Parts: sequence; C-alpha cells; structure tokens
Amino acid sequence: MPQQQSPAILIAMDSFKGSATSLEAGTWTAQGIRQIVPQATITVLPVADGGEGTVAALVSAFSGEIQQVQVTGPAGKPVVAAYGWLDAETAVIETAAAAGLNLTAGTREDAVTASTRGVGELIKHVLNQGAKQIYFGLGGSGTSDGGAGMAQVLGARLLTADGDEIAPGIAGLVELASIDTTALDARLQQTRLVILADVRNPLVGEQGAIAVYGPQKGIPENEIEMWDPVMARYGNLLQTTFQREIAALPGAGAAGGLAAGLAAFCGATIEPGIDTILKLIDFDEKVRSADLVITGEGRMDSQSANGKAPTGIAQAAKKYKKPVIALVGSREGDLTPVYQEGIRLVLPIVPGPVDLATALQQTRQNLLEAGKNVARIWQLRER
Repeated sequence: MPQQQSPAILIAMDSFKGSATSLEAGTWTAQGIRQIVPQATITVLPVADGGEGTVAALVSAFSGEIQQVQVTGPAGKPVVAAYGWLDAETAVIETAAAAGLNLTAGTREDAVTASTRGVGELIKHVLNQGAKQIYFGLGGSGTSDGGAGMAQVLGARLLTADGDEIAPGIAGLVELASIDTTALDARLQQTRLVILADVRNPLVGEQGAIAVYGPQKGIPENEIEMWDPVMARYGNLLQTTFQREIAALPGAGAAGGLAAGLAAFCGATIEPGIDTILKLIDFDEKVRSADLVITGEGRMDSQSANGKAPTGIAQAAKKYKKPVIALVGSREGDLTPVYQEGIRLVLPIVPGPVDLATALQQTRQNLLEAGKNVARIWQLRER
C-alpha cells in the first residue's frame, strides 16, 4: 500500500443559521477530518457573504474586536447591538443587530412601521470612535423603510408636504414630499462605506425589496401592489435629490431598501459580499497551497449560485484547479447551477429524517461525522 499523503485542507464554511458560526462549523469539520487523517494540515478560515455571521467571520479573520452599544431597535425600543472593529479605523456592522427581523413581532403593523434608526445610531457611534471605513452586512433585516430612519439620525430631513418629519417605516414614506440633506453628517464624505451584498435585487418591481422580502417581514402578499409604488416614489425622490440613479442598482433592494438608502445618503458602494470578503482575507493566497477546499452552508439551493459564500469560494478555488466539497444542512434536489460554479460534490450532513429543531441541536456532531466522511473520500485517492 502506498504511503499516506499529508493533505493540505482549507475549510471556509459559511455559518449554519441558528446552529453554528462560520468558525464553529469549520472547527467541528476539522476535528472530524483529524480523526481519520491525523496527519492532515488543516486551515480553518471564517467567511461570510454579507448575510448572518459577517461580523463574527471578519472579526475572527482579522483578530479584531467585537463591541456592543445600545441603539433604537426597529420597533422603537432600546436594543444592545454588537458590531466589530477590524483595526483602529475599520468597523463592520451587521444591520440586523440594530434592525433585525428577530427584533420585531413579524406582524403587519411592525413590518410597515419598523425603522432603521438604530442603524444610523450605529454608524454615528463608529464615526465618533474614529472609523474611516465601514463594512455593512445587510442580512436578516426586519425593516422596509429604504434606510429613511437611518438617514434621519445622520442629519437628513425627510419631510411631509407640511414640513414635518415623516413617521417611522415604509408607512412614513407614504407622506414623504421632500428630502433636505443640508445637515447630513459631513464625516460621511470622508468615510469609505461598503455594502457587502449577498443579493442583487433592485429597489422596486417584481424582484424588488417589497415583492421579494416584504412578506418575509410581515407585509401581506395582497398589499405588495400597495407598498411597491410607495418605494418607487421614494426611489424617484432619491434620484432627484442626489442626481443619481439609485433604485436600479443591483442590490439596492437588500434589507428592505436599506442598501439604496446607504448608497444615496452615505455614498456607500454596493459590492458582491463574498468576493469582497475573500479579497479582504487574501483567500487566493491561501487556496494556492491547498489540496482540497471544504465549504458549506445551512441550506443549498439554486439561489446559492447567486452571490452566496460557497459558490464564491468555489469560483475562487476553480482558478487554481482545486477540488471543492460543500457540506450542507439540507439541499435542493437539482443543484446544477451550483455544480456549474465549481463545486464538485454536495454532502448533506443530516444522517436521516429529523425535525428542524433536532437537526439544529445535532449540528456539531453531524459536522464531525461529515468531516470523517470527507477524510474517507480523500483516502480513496490513495488506493
């Protein structure tokens, strides 16, 4: 029998929503591999695509620091929001920490009145702390106000025809007649703001913020045709105010249009989240020396090919002809688009039929076993 090789394995997992951070998922998988191939050289690299886990992944990758601050939640109540520092002048914010769906009741009333005010307070806080560069992850939002609440905190005045400030949420946008930016925080012009987008939805239309994401936040399906024109009029006002087309930007509809608001009021750029994060953590340099790349996420379906972490990782690994295996909590039947992006094999980690709660509880053990299975697959190359 030939002597066993010592494979170099790079593990870059997205978080498994509700059960494992990116670092945890990678660490547990590595533990399983080592039980079968103890001589393996394994690098665990936390990653994210702008969705849940972006702060944790980047802070871990940069050996940064997570801090907390009290801000106004989407329903108007105080919440404690975590954010990260990558270095003394670079902050990373997950907007869900201040305006997340988990901070609302998910009712129709909450959906139409939920505000991004807390996001504005987070931005002001990190500016006060000396931030010159801010990265944003927009996943998990419970708001649909187009970033209006955020803009008001940062000094913009969103006014009714009578000259009063509009009310919170997309309900307030109904009365929006004009936008005054004369008092907008001047520090925004000296700050680089980058939206790490994991979706490409425009602000309005069939693929827009309301049609696609509104029902997830509590807006009734039969009210989409009522609220989408409200968002469209808001987009037109943004274009008039800033002399820039905002509504059609790919990703402008993310987080209930918060991406559009960040682009307009803060001058933020919208970038593919996984591509930008891979550059930040110098993924190309790390993948060159790997024999195998392991990635994964909680659920993989055809939409995973559109800007999500595993396929972004596969595309980067493909340039260096590195094989990629994806470990997933669950999967769609037809994953042709995913395989076309460079993933060689998708392995579900759940060993048999269980309810969701049980599957979440068993994530650690299931990833350990999946790691063992990957190691055994690798051993097939040696026989």
